[in-house]
Amino acid sequence: MTFRGSFDYTLDSKNRLTIPAKFRATFADGIVLALRHDTQSCISVWRSNEFDEYVTTILSSFHPLSDDFATVNRFYNSNSHEIELDSAGRVMVPARLLEQTGLDKEVVVAGAGQCLEVWDRVAWSDHSGTLAAAVKRITEQLGHPA
Repeated sequence: MTFRGSFDYTLDSKNRLTIPAKFRATFADGIVLALRHDTQSCISVWRSNEFDEYVTTILSSFHPLSDDFATVNRFYNSNSHEIELDSAGRVMVPARLLEQTGLDKEVVVAGAGQCLEVWDRVAWSDHSGTLAAAVKRITEQLGHPA
């Protein structure tokens, strides 16, 4: 399944996030909440097996005894948490991830292809406002005019 769309949500008083209803069945085997390596402004929401595959693919680029392997491995595994959906389709977001990303109560759950991303609503508004221009610049660099 490819995750698409964006949805406004509010974390409750126990820092529980509601997963959009259309995606809940996809997470029946577990969820991993993780920091991203490219921005620490959001939390990624992965299916457990796909997160493992993602990290394995990244780590396969490094020699397993190298410092870079250890650094990347440590980053992903120390900044991710296995979580399960409760009966209401919510997940508890660890306080540490909230602190690291600066997420507040008002959030946006945005589709990012192979995962979902959870952004602070104001940060998402700022970020999404620059996406179209960035994509235009990137595709032009590749020789594909807009």
